[in-house]
Amino acid sequence: MANLAQLRMLEDLDGFLLIDKPSGIPFATVVKTVKRKFNLVKVGHGGSLDAMATGLFVVLVNGANRFVADIMGSDRDYSGVMRLGRRTNTGDIHGDTVAERDAVIPDGRLDAALAEFRGDIFQAEPRFCSVRREDRGCYEVADTGEHQRFLTHIYKLSAEPSGGRLSFAVSGTKSLLPRVLADDLGEFLGCGACLESLRRTRMGKFSVEDAISFDRLLETDIVDFASCVKPLSAL
Repeated sequence: MANLAQLRMLEDLDGFLLIDKPSGIPFATVVKTVKRKFNLVKVGHGGSLDAMATGLFVVLVNGANRFVADIMGSDRDYSGVMRLGRRTNTGDIHGDTVAERDAVIPDGRLDAALAEFRGDIFQAEPRFCSVRREDRGCYEVADTGEHQRFLTHIYKLSAEPSGGRLSFAVSGTKSLLPRVLADDLGEFLGCGACLESLRRTRMGKFSVEDAISFDRLLETDIVDFASCVKPLSAL
């Protein structure tokens, strides 16, 4: 149980809380849980992360919220797995299947695809998106309307096929959408693909290696919370 002095310290605490988010939890749930559990005054985040994804999620505590544009505008790294041979309306495995083909990549086609998708590319967010409600235990497909194409940039992209799947690692700008990359890459390969798993490993100067797991955070006593928060100078 925190005393009055410790609660006052939390009111004055400014910094970045790096969380390793587990799969299946909406990012909004993480934000609300942190605010409620640690009696914080102002809590924001540095960029959303799909419920199916794991990895680095940056929570902004109190005064750190003024740096939200810096965090959201930072480059980021992902790793993950694409399932070959299936295309969905959301770009990930939780969407409705729109096409199925043999999960076979023609010789030389993968190298050509990786070269094609490095550098400046155009993406368009799918009309449909997989969401997971807090009060439900399954994913739903939501219609988000039509979206305009936009320019993004991929610095690095590598992939390795194995057993009908494609393990990949990608580094890109803030606007990069991995599930769109999976769909577009699958179409270029000719077999189709959808995102099976995703992990964000870096945002700007922040790495998931320095993050605390969400389960461990839930076990943290309020008096120890300040030691989990990175100072503003970490930015």
